[in-house]
Amino acid sequence: MTRFGGGAILVTGASGGIGGATVRQLRAKGADVIAAGRDAGKLAALADETGCRSLAFALEAEEEVAAALNGLDLWGLVNCGGFGGEIATPMETDIAVFDKVIAVNTRGALLATKYAAQSMIRLGRGGAIVNVSSQAALVGLKGHVSYTASKAALDGITRVSALELGPHGIRVNSVNPTVVMTPMSAWYWGRPEIEGPFLETMPLGRWATEDDIAAPIVFLLSDGAAMISGVTLPIDGGFSAV
Repeated sequence: MTRFGGGAILVTGASGGIGGATVRQLRAKGADVIAAGRDAGKLAALADETGCRSLAFALEAEEEVAAALNGLDLWGLVNCGGFGGEIATPMETDIAVFDKVIAVNTRGALLATKYAAQSMIRLGRGGAIVNVSSQAALVGLKGHVSYTASKAALDGITRVSALELGPHGIRVNSVNPTVVMTPMSAWYWGRPEIEGPFLETMPLGRWATEDDIAAPIVFLLSDGAAMISGVTLPIDGGFSAV
């Protein structure tokens, strides 16, 4: 059985697709998981299904993050909480939406890292953090100026955190997924004029599933990735290599 250190793994955004799939895969491998998010009802259902623990809080408020994580004995963290924002050019973007995207995707992940790392350092057992970034941080995507900014900044946080936390035995990595075709993303990526050219460019030629993203996250948390830190791993069917 894969080992995941000496404490719980907190997964933010667990009421969403990728977060939920990550919780399920971690629980299947015997990890102690705390599923976090905004929707207490969805978290409770996930807890009933998998046996994980649940914890509801908002990533935008430092006092909520600090209170929620206070006293937790954490070994791992998956920063999966996110907000897609809008499809807009730099000339059209709504700065209020931009601010919210940064508040959730970048600032929220940093806040969770801040308080989770304090727990890991206190326990002295090392640890692992995986940030769920995006292919948008690696290549230019039309209409994604706010989302790209938030995820490119998150990749920078990954590298600095790997540098700062490495002496404590804590590894920090990012995964950079392509689109997972959910009802939330289909309104844009499902349009024939968007979907067709995008998939024609991607070498593997298909959208990712939630489990396609969760499996590498679980690997990066595991002892099999014991010497991997500071990487940004594309999970994009080869799109960013073209």
